[in-house]
Order: sequence, then C-alpha cells, then structure tokens
Amino acid sequence: MLPQRLSISLYPVRSDALFAKPNNRLTPFPYSALGNNRFPHGILAGVNGYARQPTVIAVLGPTASGKSVLGIELALRLNGEIINCDSVQVYQGINVATAKVPPAERRGVPHHLIDFVPPEVNFSAGEWAREAANKIREIHMRGRLPIIVGGTGFYFRALRQPFFPSPQTDLNIRHRLNQIRQLRGPEHLHRILTRLDAVSAQQLFPRDWPRVQRAIEVSMQTGKPISAQKHLGLVASSIGQIRVIALNPPRSALYHRINARTQEHFSAGLVEEVRQLLALGVAPDSNALGAHGYRRVVEYLQSKRDLAAAIEQTKLDVRHYAKRQLTWLRREADVEWYAGFGDDANIQRRVFKALNTEVSQKQHKLSSPSPRISG
Repeated sequence: MLPQRLSISLYPVRSDALFAKPNNRLTPFPYSALGNNRFPHGILAGVNGYARQPTVIAVLGPTASGKSVLGIELALRLNGEIINCDSVQVYQGINVATAKVPPAERRGVPHHLIDFVPPEVNFSAGEWAREAANKIREIHMRGRLPIIVGGTGFYFRALRQPFFPSPQTDLNIRHRLNQIRQLRGPEHLHRILTRLDAVSAQQLFPRDWPRVQRAIEVSMQTGKPISAQKHLGLVASSIGQIRVIALNPPRSALYHRINARTQEHFSAGLVEEVRQLLALGVAPDSNALGAHGYRRVVEYLQSKRDLAAAIEQTKLDVRHYAKRQLTWLRREADVEWYAGFGDDANIQRRVFKALNTEVSQKQHKLSSPSPRISG
C-alpha cells in the first residue's frame, strides 16, 4: 500500500463544469480569477513554484507492466481521474485481450476514454488526442488531477505534439494498403512510404505498420508528404505540463507475464469474441481486429494458421510490441524511469515519494514571503 493520502488543495471549480456534458469543450478557468495566481498543489506548480498551467501525470510503459494498477494507486492518493491511452481499450466489444480494468476493480476511480468507440470505426491518434485534451480540461475544472495511463505511444505523442488537421480515412485506400501488407508484409509498406515521404520513413520502424500506413494514406489523399504538413499543426491546447512516469520491468519477467497473459486470453474465450465481432460485421482488417491479440485469431478463423500457431505467434507479436514500446519511450524527453512493475508496492512507494517530495518543496516555496523591493 502507498503512504497516507496527501491533503492537497486545488483551485476553485467553476459551477457549470460540474454539470457539463462529457463532450463539451471547456476552456481552463481563467487564472486572473484566482487572486494570487498560485496553486498550493506542488504537482501542479510551474517554474520557480508559481503555477503557469495545471499539470498532468502520465503513467506509461510496455504492455503487462502494471500501469493500470499504479495509475489507480496514484489516483486514490492524488485526487485523480484516469484517462485511457490504449488504442484497443477505446473500442466497445473488444474486451478479452485488452486488459481493461473491470469497473469493480477500479476502486471508485473515474476512468475515461474506455469503451466509447464502436469497433467498426477506425479511430485515429489525432481523434484520441482531441478527446483526451477535452477530458483533461474537464478534470482540471473539477479540481482534480488527470492521470494518463497506457502504452500507445502514437496516441501520447499526438497529445504532446498535436498534429495538423489530417484528412478523414479513405476506406478504399486503407483496404488496398491492408491487402498489400497481408500479401507482401509491413516492410513493403515501409518501402512505399520511402518513395512518397523519405523523411517520415526514416522516423518510423519498418514493422510499425499502423503509422507507416497512415503516413502513406495522408500522402496519397493530400498529394503532399505528411512530414511537410506537420508544421501546419495546431498550437497545443493549454492542458498543462505533462510529467511522465515510465515503467521498465526486467525483460525476462515481463516476457513471462506476456506469455502467461496471452495464454489466459485464449482460455477466456478470445476466439469466440472475435468470431462474434466478425459475425456482427466488423471488418477483419479494421483497426480493432488488427490489434495485437486479435490479428492472429482472425487468421486462424480464416484458416490461415492453426490455433496453436496463432497462440505462439500472438505471444511473439506482443513481446515484440513491448520491446518497441520501450524503444519509443527512450526517445521521449523528460521521462522518469522506474525499473519494476507498477503492481510492485516498492515501485508504488518510490513513485509516490517522488511526487510527494515535489509537493512539499513547491508548497514551501509558495508559502515563503515574497522579497521586498526597497527604493
């Protein structure tokens, strides 16, 4: 268990924010209305102890590293609400292989951006970033701390570095590219991107096909490489500074968890879930069924591989994905690393201590009298 909950005070809540509909886009409460313009909450403090923007905590890391458990523990101690940052957990009806925290295990902590997108919709990183920014502002208006939890790096970067307004997905182009990928592999898509947009191709892994494919789509739809359009991106919304906590468990222990969890997913009815989704009309090449844990089941149901091969390939896919998640995180700036799992009580204490120490230091700065200027 973590130390005793912090007693912290946040800035006032605007009355209409309590009754706002979830999709309303609220702007942050004007700082000029806050009197001395200071926040006593250390995590929300800015440069030199003065709050310029409210802050967000992000708990990131590879799949199966215990991010959800750590996020809930921090939310309970820091008056927080959790925003999902997993590209599969956003989908309704995609449950068995997603590690969604059941409502009964959320311990009363509000969770956002889970189970809100129909599985037939190809939800993009830019759309998630806009929804996440709205939720962050709503949570701040309630006087609480937003805690982003997940491992989809593309989503997180879209929030940190907002995209230009990209075109809506052309399903015909996507279907053609999916066919090419299935026939010739993701590396062939990367070679296509190299011809269309060498700059983007150099920045993306050859097997990172969702991002590679989206870059190809944008280039084909707009006639311009995506790298040449990023300067048109919107200025980041005033969502605050993001403090990034990253988990890095021992590799062998992480892979053991991944293998065991994958086996559990198949035993828990993963094949039947995919069969039902396909029967409901969800496309086999949709974003939802293209996710790790689902793609190989689709291949099994299409008689492209047997069940044992699907299970073993899924384990390998997820292990490779975890490795890519860590590689991506190491390229991010200002990441605080913790070598362990998020459900480890020692890791929880260390993370909370780091946050608690900053709270105490910032509160001391805020309570110190301002220097007098004589003249």
